[in-house]
Amino acid sequence: MNDLAIENVSHSFGSHLAVDEVSLSVAPGELVCLVGPSGCGKTTLLRVAAGLEDLQDGSVRIGGDVMADGRMSVPPEQRNVGLVFQDYALFPHLTVRGNIAFGLQELSGPQRDERVAQALERTGMGGYAGAYPHELSGGQQQRVALARALAPRPRVVLLDEPFSGLDASLRHRVRDQAAQILRDSGIATLMVTHDPEEAMYLADRIAVMNRGAIRQTGTPDQIYLEPADGFVAAFFGDVNRFCGIVGNGSVETPLGPVGTNGAAAGSEVEVLVRPEALSLADKGAPGTVLAARFLGRGSLIDVRVADGPEGLVRIHMPGRKLPREGETVHIARDDSQTFVFKMTPAK
Repeated sequence: MNDLAIENVSHSFGSHLAVDEVSLSVAPGELVCLVGPSGCGKTTLLRVAAGLEDLQDGSVRIGGDVMADGRMSVPPEQRNVGLVFQDYALFPHLTVRGNIAFGLQELSGPQRDERVAQALERTGMGGYAGAYPHELSGGQQQRVALARALAPRPRVVLLDEPFSGLDASLRHRVRDQAAQILRDSGIATLMVTHDPEEAMYLADRIAVMNRGAIRQTGTPDQIYLEPADGFVAAFFGDVNRFCGIVGNGSVETPLGPVGTNGAAAGSEVEVLVRPEALSLADKGAPGTVLAARFLGRGSLIDVRVADGPEGLVRIHMPGRKLPREGETVHIARDDSQTFVFKMTPAK
């Protein structure tokens, strides 16, 4: 049984359809990242699951129990859900101990103290019980917010961009700690993020959302290596994009013909090639180097292979590879990172 089941949920703000018939589940101990661009509906979906937005269509179940289905709605505080917000929402007038104990009022004093101590130990904040939020770093505040969410032993934890307020170096360390805490707890976790790298790093499964709808759900490997459409492929990294018409089972591109896996002759398709799928070789599509930059872990090389906007391609190669500007080079292509999708009209 899934601990969180969102089924056919739709939600509108006036005439704007923010969530469009979305279904998504999270199993016990699983960490699912809901990822997509700003304004795609992911935070709205999270708030509907939490009960912070009234359900309009569909249903939400937690631990098999109906939380909302159009006929009834369980209040947020009774849904057995832990929440961690982008700004952590800690009470400034309460100590760390007081913040964590706030949601444990139904317990006796000794039980509450024990639960707070366990949450502090689990998150590594045992030495800060008497501190106030303003005395803590951003990473420490994040761990207190997580401790507060976990202390009531919820069935589900919902996180909304929990690491976005931290600087890059701290973000990596804090999210590692938080992910380990959540997995050790065995709690079903749904996390909203707009950062595809963060989703790839943290998630057991990723749900990619755009314009209110789920475009694809799968493991990080599936999402990256087998994208369902051009939006998903491009969201998870730079792509070289070409358009063309299928003829005789292939489509012509500035990098040579690409097989189309059965697309009908005459179909208009888009071809997406990741920069890491391209390399400099002794033979292949010829081009002229426009720029080459060493980035530490690899090199980015811009090459003109044809006139027009589609004739400029970007190559990402490991190590230091810096051909001279104006040099003629040849480009090889790895078709396992080359994707062909039928063009669909924009909504």
